[in-house]
Amino acid sequence: MTSELAGRTFLVTGANTGIGRATAEGLAGRGGRVYVACRSPEKGATAVAGIKAATGNSAVSFLPLDLADLDSVRACAAAFLARGEPLHVLVNNAGVVRTRGLTRQGFELMFGVNHLGHFVLTNALLGCLEASAPARVVTVSSDSHYRARGIDWDALRRPERGITGLGGYSVSKLCNVLFSSELGRRTAGTGVTTYALHPGVVASDIWRRVPWPVRPLIERRMLTVSQGAETSLYCATSPEVAADSGRFYDKCAEREPSSLATPALAAELWKRSEEWAAASAPTA
Repeated sequence: MTSELAGRTFLVTGANTGIGRATAEGLAGRGGRVYVACRSPEKGATAVAGIKAATGNSAVSFLPLDLADLDSVRACAAAFLARGEPLHVLVNNAGVVRTRGLTRQGFELMFGVNHLGHFVLTNALLGCLEASAPARVVTVSSDSHYRARGIDWDALRRPERGITGLGGYSVSKLCNVLFSSELGRRTAGTGVTTYALHPGVVASDIWRRVPWPVRPLIERRMLTVSQGAETSLYCATSPEVAADSGRFYDKCAEREPSSLATPALAAELWKRSEEWAAASAPTA
């Protein structure tokens, strides 16, 4: 373990497996204090123990987080804030693909987990990030966002209807890019910078719903999870991008996002996300 990131605190969603686990391990291996946020306490505990063993860093902890339930998202943020610690980097990594259904609050599952849950989590932690500045918000998107043809707002309130499920996934990944861009605009001058990225096509658990005979074939040419974490780690820690914000990255370099990723659509998504989050919030 090195001490390069000593004194820096990181929260990584979906850090129990795949790219998130590799990202958390990379941060812990460089001396960072890392929070593993995921749905399963058992898998979270296993990941924490594995990261500690692999890095020699004991400053790794678990936080329960179910992104398909905004009450759980708010509870996760409250649990972190109750510790009274700074937060220097939030890595919005968790995601689902080829999944049908609705979140607990009635949103299309991929949109709800990949975007709306992270939207609520980020906003709940934003005050802490600003107080801890310089701080960063890193959101794992995908080059699948280029395939999105726009956002059908009504479709976000019903289960995915496409045969492959990739249409809804592409929209959710476009939302990641739009969210990061608008967050960058809103946090300008606060010391918080934001980044969206494509990790590459990675052989991770996100493909677990692909049937077994097909999965080994499609994973054969994919990147390892460690390779997939490289751009996340770059955006989370590199001094080269410290002055940049709201941009999209691929292979540790800036890349032009989809032509649909406009400021106007980003502002509209933010407005609607804010309204949906407020409507689902507990009443006093």
